[in-house]
Amino acid sequence: MTVDIVEIIRRSDQGITKPFICRGDDDEIYFVKGYSAGRHSLFSEWIAGKLGLAMGLPIAPFSLVNVPEELLLFDVQGKFSDLGAGIAFGSCKQSVTELSYSVLSDIPVQTKRDLLVFDWWLKNGDRNYSQQGGNPNLFWQPGEKELVVIDHNQAFDQSIGREDFFKFHIFNEEASTLCDDFIYREEYNRRFSAALQQWGAIVAEIPGSWYFADNEMTVPANFNIETAFESLSRYTHDDFWNWL
Repeated sequence: MTVDIVEIIRRSDQGITKPFICRGDDDEIYFVKGYSAGRHSLFSEWIAGKLGLAMGLPIAPFSLVNVPEELLLFDVQGKFSDLGAGIAFGSCKQSVTELSYSVLSDIPVQTKRDLLVFDWWLKNGDRNYSQQGGNPNLFWQPGEKELVVIDHNQAFDQSIGREDFFKFHIFNEEASTLCDDFIYREEYNRRFSAALQQWGAIVAEIPGSWYFADNEMTVPANFNIETAFESLSRYTHDDFWNWL
């Protein structure tokens, strides 16, 4: 179900895409990525989010959201022009805090392993963190002591190499265990296969406008669905697990 945006509150000053903070007709607050985020970002967010949920990961709730043209007509100063009208991607605001290095030991080992493998599957190199800092795109719910996973706009980056990925990923210490254990490998392969059973439904929900870079829908977007699926199918080859 698509959520209608009824109010554009302001633009966030965080993140590469600097999403817009909006209120939906369901009275929830959303971080909305629209036109200026780029089509690759929107495709990546939607596909990665859906696959993450299918894998059982703690993905922050998200939805397709509709930004009415009327909201932008009243923006005389052009502050919201980068958002654009039409269907966008909205991540629902959560009651969370920024992840700190001190709480990493509270995160279940299984969750760490799931995220490491998931990000490698998606070729998402945007989960880097160490004692020196970084931005893992993870938040923490202190009451429930649970992780909240956000931001997959840089997924499906075919330039990501395994050396840099496993060197800088926040949970890279789990790599050796997973790489050497055939039982883990078989279990993850089963989960990948089950998640990809939903591929048709995931793609079917992608708005037609996202396939074009311009509002006139004459210029193809910079995202190839077939290439993304081929990348995800890497798990069927032994080389996918050749990390070290």
